[in-house]
Amino acid sequence: MGRALSLAAYRALSWRTATPTQNAPLPVRPEGELLWVHIGNHARVAPLGDLCRRLLVQRPGLHILFTHPVDVDVSNWSNLCSSFVPLPADHPSATRSFLDHWKPDMCLWSGGDLQPNLLSQASASRVPLVLIDAREEDITPRRLRWLPDLTRTTLDCFDMLMAVDESVARVIRRAGIGSGKVQVSAPLRVSPSPTPWPEDELVDTNHALAGRPVWLSAWTQDKEFISVLTAHRNALRMLHRLLLVLHVADPAESGPLQARLAAMDLRCADWDAGDEIEDTTQVILSAEAEDLGLWFRVAPLTFMGSSLEPGGRGRDPLIAAALGSALLYGPNVRNHIDTYSRLAASGAGRSVRDAEALGAGVVQLLAPDHAATMALAGWQLVTEGAHQIDQVIELVQDKLDEREVNHAAP
Repeated sequence: MGRALSLAAYRALSWRTATPTQNAPLPVRPEGELLWVHIGNHARVAPLGDLCRRLLVQRPGLHILFTHPVDVDVSNWSNLCSSFVPLPADHPSATRSFLDHWKPDMCLWSGGDLQPNLLSQASASRVPLVLIDAREEDITPRRLRWLPDLTRTTLDCFDMLMAVDESVARVIRRAGIGSGKVQVSAPLRVSPSPTPWPEDELVDTNHALAGRPVWLSAWTQDKEFISVLTAHRNALRMLHRLLLVLHVADPAESGPLQARLAAMDLRCADWDAGDEIEDTTQVILSAEAEDLGLWFRVAPLTFMGSSLEPGGRGRDPLIAAALGSALLYGPNVRNHIDTYSRLAASGAGRSVRDAEALGAGVVQLLAPDHAATMALAGWQLVTEGAHQIDQVIELVQDKLDEREVNHAAP
C-alpha cells in the first residue's frame, strides 16, 4: 500500500506541473521489433553500442532506439549503431505519448535518472525492463528520496536488476526488491572481434621472420619516432637479431622516416612497397592500418603508440590483447584510461615513460615466459568482457522470443 501511495502522490504532483511541449516531431517508429536502450552517461556508450551491434547481427529485423537524459550534452557521443533521442520529461502525458509512439518490445536501462512515471507506465504496458550495470548512485537518485518507498516502487518496475557487484546487490535487496530479481554481473565492457587473417599469409610471414624476436610499435606518431628507434637500438645490444615492426599513424611520414632510418644505420624493409624481409633487416616499415591485424598476431609484444609524448591520447589496445600480444604503452592514454588501467591491473600491460624504459621493457618482456604470461592475462580480460555481453544478448533474445510467443497466442 505504501508503495502505491508513494507513486500515486508522485504522479499527482507531476500532473500539477505544466505539460511539456514537444519541440520537434519524433522520428518515425520502424516496423518490427524495437529494443529501447537508455544510456545514462558517456562512459556507457561504447559497451552498449558494441552490445547492440552484435545483437543486430544475431537478430535480423531488430531495431534499436537509444535514449539519453534530456539535460546531457551528447554532441561527442559516438559508437552508436542507430540514432538516439532524449527521454521525455517525467510527466504522465509526456511519458504516455513517448510509449504510445515507440511501442518498445523491451528496454535495457543503464545509468541513473530513473523516472517513476515512465518506468511504471512501461511496466504496466508489459514492456520487459532490465536495469544493467547498476551502481549504487544509479539506484538511489536524490529526487526519489523525498517520498517514502518511491525508490523501491520504481526499482520494482524492472523484471531484472543486474548489479555490478555484491555490495550493490545488497543495497537493492535492502530496498525491498526480491532476490529473484537481483543478479550480480560484472560491468559491460567492449569486447573486440578481430577480423580473421588469411592463414597462408600468416604462415608465410612467420616463415620470413625465421624465428627472430619481434616487437611492434603500433600507431606511432612522428614525435615518438626517435624514442621508439632509440629504444630499438638499445634493445639490439642485448637481442642482436631483434626486429622492429614500425607502424606509422600518418602514412605521409613513411617516406621521411626511411631517410631517418638510413641516417641511423638501421636497415629497413618497406612492407607496403613489397620489400622482402631479409636476415639483415632490422626494421619493417608499415603504414596500413589494416595490416595491424597481421602484426598483432605475429609480434608477441606491442608498444601502443600515440601515448608516449605529451598531447597523445592513446589508442584502443583491446584488439592487440585479443590477438595475443603483450602490451607496453606511454603515460598519455586519456581516451582509453579505463581500458589501460584494467590491463595493467590484470598484468597484461605495463606503462613506460621514455625511450630508456621502453627499450628495457622490450628486452625483458620478449623473454618467452614474460610475454606469454602477459598475453594470457590480456586474453582472459578480453574474454571476460565477451562473456558479459553474450549473457545480456542471450537475456534479450529470450525476453523478445517470449514476448513474440505471448503476442502470437490467441
